[in-house]
Amino acid sequence: MQVIDLPEVDSTNSFLALIAPDSPSGIVVLGRAQTAGRGQRGNSWEAAPGENITMSMLLRPAHIAPAGQFVISQAVSVGIVNVLKRYLPNSTVSVKWPNDIYVDDRKICGILIENTLSGGSIDYSIVGMGINVNQREFLSDAPNPVSIYQLTDREHDIDVLVREVAEEILALFAEVDADHSKQTDGSTHLSLQERYFGMLWRSDGYYPYHDNIRDMNIMAAIESVAPSGHITLVTMDGERYVYAFKEISSILNGGEI
Repeated sequence: MQVIDLPEVDSTNSFLALIAPDSPSGIVVLGRAQTAGRGQRGNSWEAAPGENITMSMLLRPAHIAPAGQFVISQAVSVGIVNVLKRYLPNSTVSVKWPNDIYVDDRKICGILIENTLSGGSIDYSIVGMGINVNQREFLSDAPNPVSIYQLTDREHDIDVLVREVAEEILALFAEVDADHSKQTDGSTHLSLQERYFGMLWRSDGYYPYHDNIRDMNIMAAIESVAPSGHITLVTMDGERYVYAFKEISSILNGGEI
């Protein structure tokens, strides 16, 4: 596994996009300082220089169709959770749909996946990850960040973590990509689906959400997540709603996240 280690970069995703056409699957770009890191919804990502992981990985699916690309997000999310659980054995590490990583009710990792399509297939995927590792204090107005240091009261080796995360993701990605090569019915990797659903944040009952389509608050439970990535919530009176990304927001401590 090749790691391009940069002392400073505007965005690891943007840097990797420039070299992606001629780069092999599994190559990693690590930015020790990132000046214009991007998150979901166009948000910036706060990361103190040298204290956290800001990295991007190139994946080249051979058998995953564009309609099933959410399985890549699942593999990345499950892989990161698997690694973080080793470092945080006394905490609950989970996936906030679709792919934020939470420890209890606090965000420890953000993921941004950008797929490039060619001829009706996925040419490559750039997987950007920001993992809070050794940062002691967060200064932005992000509502609920947390780092491994804050949870364990000790520093951790970023280089070791980068390799562990990359190796775990590559192993899961290879597993699901190979599995898709054997499938003829369009189904997804059931085992990964089950693991992903078992790791979901707030999967144990009814919680408050804001429906961004209808502009209303609801109390609902997660019923399922489809292979397409759509989430189904069911309210306490049995109403079911299906949402794509950005169409629903969780409410925590009175605010939307």
